[in-house]
Amino acid sequence: MPESLPPTIDPVAAARWHALVPDESPWLHEEVARRMQERLQWIVKAPSAWCDWDPLRGGMQGHALVGERFAQAVSQIVETSSPQGEAAVRARLARPWWSPARWSAGAPRFGLPQDGSQQMLWSNMALHMAAEPQALIARWHRALAVDGYLMFSCLGPDTLRELHALYADLGWPAPGHAMTDMHDWGDMLVQAGFAEPIMDMERITLTFATPQRLLQELRGLGRNLHPRRFAALRGRNWRARLEQALAQRLADPRHGGQLALTFEIVYGHAFKPAPRVRVEGSSAVSLQDMRSMLKSGRTSAR
Repeated sequence: MPESLPPTIDPVAAARWHALVPDESPWLHEEVARRMQERLQWIVKAPSAWCDWDPLRGGMQGHALVGERFAQAVSQIVETSSPQGEAAVRARLARPWWSPARWSAGAPRFGLPQDGSQQMLWSNMALHMAAEPQALIARWHRALAVDGYLMFSCLGPDTLRELHALYADLGWPAPGHAMTDMHDWGDMLVQAGFAEPIMDMERITLTFATPQRLLQELRGLGRNLHPRRFAALRGRNWRARLEQALAQRLADPRHGGQLALTFEIVYGHAFKPAPRVRVEGSSAVSLQDMRSMLKSGRTSAR
């Protein structure tokens, strides 16, 4: 596996997209969050502290669902898009003074968590837009306590396969950057120090009545981060040709003639094991790792 994945993301374009503050969490993201939180029913031990990484675009309704499931846990919110994004999250989570929830539930914490402080880290539909995904996964690993676990989702390679085929037939550059396969995500989790990654996927088909509605939805879901995307603005003639091609090529009789697009959703789960000491002539272990090993009683050598 290459050392740096994914290979087709322009980091400048990725940073610009990440800094945008959406008016609402995309519908698809909220739906994926709903499906992912259903998987939490299989978790035997509820976390006492959990972290939601970038919930504004990941899904505020999804955040609420996880919060209801783990009502006794302390929640940490990390909104890295911008100060405006964090302010938007704070405003949406603010409870009026007369609300019983204001007094019965603990207020969420904001900002980066301390290393080793979280029992669960939740990230919904973010990893496929990260220019340095391995660095992000490593940051999640540091935030988790030993035996804490990661729950994440992202888009997979089959996403927008109909649109990619259309652009290729028209001789245009790709409409989006390449998505990473779930097996590569599993490899990256192991490289970051996670154990027993469980990866699976499903495909969701979204339908649209018009090309205009389809393009509007795609603008809310992301941007084309491919380094070899169109280098300049395109005019009305190009837009008209695109809309005509969408209407002709994506109309699906199985969905009443509406325009259909495929989204591959990848789900990942892994936990942080106790650190292992490599036995050498001289070994150095961080104080935090040593404390974790002593608490768990599972020190081992390799």
